[in-house]
Amino acid sequence: MLEEIDRLGIDGKGLASVISSRADVDFYRVTPPGGYTKGEPPEVPGEHFFPYRPKHLAASPPRPALATITNSVQRILASGSYAGAIWTQGSPRIEETVYWLNLLIDTTLPICGNASQRPHGMISNDGDKNLADSTEFIVSRVWADESGNNRVGVVLIQDQRIFSARDVQKADARPGGYTVTGGHGGIVGAVGHEGPPTLTYIPARRHTYQSQVNIARLPAKVLGVNRAGDKVAMIPVAIKNEAGELLASAIPKVAIVKDANYSAERINDDLDDGVDLLALISRNLERYPLSGFVLEGHAPFGTITSATRTRILKAAVYSGIPVAIVGRGNNEGFTAPQGVFIGGRNLTATKARLLLMACLMRFGSPPPAADPRDPTEEEAKAVKQALSGYQSVFDTH
Repeated sequence: MLEEIDRLGIDGKGLASVISSRADVDFYRVTPPGGYTKGEPPEVPGEHFFPYRPKHLAASPPRPALATITNSVQRILASGSYAGAIWTQGSPRIEETVYWLNLLIDTTLPICGNASQRPHGMISNDGDKNLADSTEFIVSRVWADESGNNRVGVVLIQDQRIFSARDVQKADARPGGYTVTGGHGGIVGAVGHEGPPTLTYIPARRHTYQSQVNIARLPAKVLGVNRAGDKVAMIPVAIKNEAGELLASAIPKVAIVKDANYSAERINDDLDDGVDLLALISRNLERYPLSGFVLEGHAPFGTITSATRTRILKAAVYSGIPVAIVGRGNNEGFTAPQGVFIGGRNLTATKARLLLMACLMRFGSPPPAADPRDPTEEEAKAVKQALSGYQSVFDTH
């Protein structure tokens, strides 16, 4: 595709070689959209590659693929061979991947995300221009601070706008279909206009080499929780192998729970209103030592109307399953911590999920209480202390 863009595409001045005239490019297949089904050995869709189209053959990378992505990108950028990287992916998926890279990759180099709302070769395709703009952004070094380090973190470059990875979301399947989330900033500059790339804002949130949850700062192992019979105990969970690579088995299981008004079956709701949460908690304690919930509640408070569901989620925290709360949809306020619930600030639920996953690998699970529904004062104090590290990361990333 890059060769076709370079040979057949022209820029606004009618000039060709829009990429090769600016940089040499190597291509790596990390979680590719296409594969070789007749190769030696043959590749299997949904396992070795993840097609977008046709729809009936589409497959999305599973949760453990985040380890593959992390290890591959970290290794490539640590090689010393490159000035930066461009991550390409389907338009519905890339917003989460670029934020994951922003949190996990320990590099001072720039990383740009690109998607195409219209397929390569289609009339009025936008993806080709996005790739050329990312190339220009990297070679311009507008991203570099006085020490030559990346000062903006991972960005998504779409339709000549430079989005911060933390604050971007797909809103529609068309050119211009990405929007800012969080209500404060999000677009940090422009590229592809007359003149060089321009930055107008520098994100204040930690990223890449500054991140407190990047792969270099993750421990080799943490403590998770597991239920055997009626007892929940802490068990060791390996996070990285001896080579310092992230293990696929370490990627936590975090579910998003969305709440709405008029949800309870009666005025005095009971446990019947929380059977779904109880089932998820039970499954997590039996199968996933590192797990959590993101609760999307009222904007901007993150609260929900059901006292029963609130009690169940509070008991989940005292079972070793942390809960982060965020406001509804594209919340523009800052959700503060509420009791044992982590405040997700102005993150969307999908971005808060990724950050909670990273925190679980950094800090491990909070210690479970003997009776999660009625923790002692000492148990509550221990959980509060354990979650303080989580909240610090949510406040700064």
